[in-house]
Amino acid sequence: MKKLLIITTFLVSNLFFAQEKTPKAIVEDFFIAFHAKDTVALRELCHPEIVLRTVANTKEGNKLKDEKFDEFLNSIATIPANLKIFEKLIDYKVEIDGNLAHVWTPYEFYVNDKLSHIGANAFTLYNDNGKWQIIHLIDTRRKK
Repeated sequence: MKKLLIITTFLVSNLFFAQEKTPKAIVEDFFIAFHAKDTVALRELCHPEIVLRTVANTKEGNKLKDEKFDEFLNSIATIPANLKIFEKLIDYKVEIDGNLAHVWTPYEFYVNDKLSHIGANAFTLYNDNGKWQIIHLIDTRRKK
């Protein structure tokens, strides 16, 4: 009986830990929600105090722009149905140290199947008691 209890506990604990999503999976889920314009899912993946920034390449030079999370979600929610957006991720580079993770994703951004701009995303995540959350997102945007 004792052996059965130990084996059952082992199997259940492995099942539980196997379900924990990796930082890469969280970023993949972020883009699934982004493409679906699902602001509820985006909010679930991000910490309430997430910091959003963009390094924009302008005629005046590089500019660092901040965006409030609610404004970002509103901009996603108000994308017209006939406007197709798609961010094609070229690669993933993932680094993890304990409860801190960094995910780097170079990308190409398309609007109605036409290349709009390119750049890279840098996601910082932290593990809040078994649940990875995005706490910082900064990206670059430039014309090809």
